[in-house]
Amino acid sequence: QVQLVESGGGLVQPGGSLRLSCAASGSIFNINAMHWYRQAPGKQRELVAAITRGGTTNYADSVKTRFAISRDNAKNTVSLQMNSLKPEDTGVYFCNADIIIQGLTTMSERNYWGQGTQVTVSS
Repeated sequence: QVQLVESGGGLVQPGGSLRLSCAASGSIFNINAMHWYRQAPGKQRELVAAITRGGTTNYADSVKTRFAISRDNAKNTVSLQMNSLKPEDTGVYFCNADIIIQGLTTMSERNYWGQGTQVTVSS
């Protein structure tokens, strides 16, 4: 079994900062790309940031200059530092990862989601 558990959400005023963390646990052989998605009320889930195992990052245009994604391969964690938060950043933030699972005789890559953490930006 593999689990992704997010933490760090909450209520913050516009202009403030939050740091989200996500820890992967279970029968993990390796983790390839890791992502943060968000879903605002009444909207589709969207990709916010992504990071490869080697550290190459990619961001949505709306967060490019304000958010920073990072990971610790030894600890199987990924973080999202969010600065200069805006009300439109409000939503549920989900961790997502492409995880290689080692079975009895083979390895396979599967995509996993965390349960989400609420971020609310409001005065």
